[in-house]
Amino acid sequence: MNKMVEHLHIVVLNNRKEMGNAAGQAVASRIKNLLQKQRLVTIIFAAAPSQNEFLATLAGEPGIDWQRIIALHMDEYVGLSVDSPQRFRKYLEDHIINMVHPGETHFLNGNAESLTDECQRYAKLLVEHPVDIVCCGIGENGHLAFNDPPVADFLDPEIVKVVDLEDKCREQQVNDGCFSSLSKVPTQALSLTIPALLSSRFIYCMVPGSAKAAAVRDSITGPVTTSCPASVLRRHLRAMLYLDRDSAALL
Repeated sequence: MNKMVEHLHIVVLNNRKEMGNAAGQAVASRIKNLLQKQRLVTIIFAAAPSQNEFLATLAGEPGIDWQRIIALHMDEYVGLSVDSPQRFRKYLEDHIINMVHPGETHFLNGNAESLTDECQRYAKLLVEHPVDIVCCGIGENGHLAFNDPPVADFLDPEIVKVVDLEDKCREQQVNDGCFSSLSKVPTQALSLTIPALLSSRFIYCMVPGSAKAAAVRDSITGPVTTSCPASVLRRHLRAMLYLDRDSAALL
């Protein structure tokens, strides 16, 4: 199924494997198209189990000159040990970076001595490398990156900031099998802001699974509001939302 809601193009596939394949092929095609017109392409990646199938497909797509790709990521926990398997840097290294070896990769450091300085450092990177493609998901509470409803701001003056994580967001990390209990999930993170994500020329959002059905419904059929941050995707002129039948069940 394909449909438009405001500016948002929605594609529903039968299952998460088909969803990941379709999204991966679409992003690969976009990268190749952009590389025909410009020297470098800057991509922001999300780190979450919802991205597994998409990243596997993208990493396996032939014909991409990854040496001309600048890879960034959109959020990182504050305070996890450098060898923690839950770090988003580790996820991206395992699922895409170490498989394709982009020409440049820049990670957020959630253990920086000064988180303010780290936010400024990463914001400078985003200014120097305007974003071509954002590859993201939607949280169970409707968040984009770690912009949970209490901290999401569609007019945020910041590019990167320190955020407090909502309990529902932290519970999702347990539900996803990333942490054994809520007490193990960090309470803060570094996150790109909503305007930083929306500054991208193209957005591809991959959201599989029944746990995301209510957030998908609210994003598509509810008001555009920070109570469901992902609803703002409907205002972006070149955003694609990929769903499977489970995540689209309440539409």
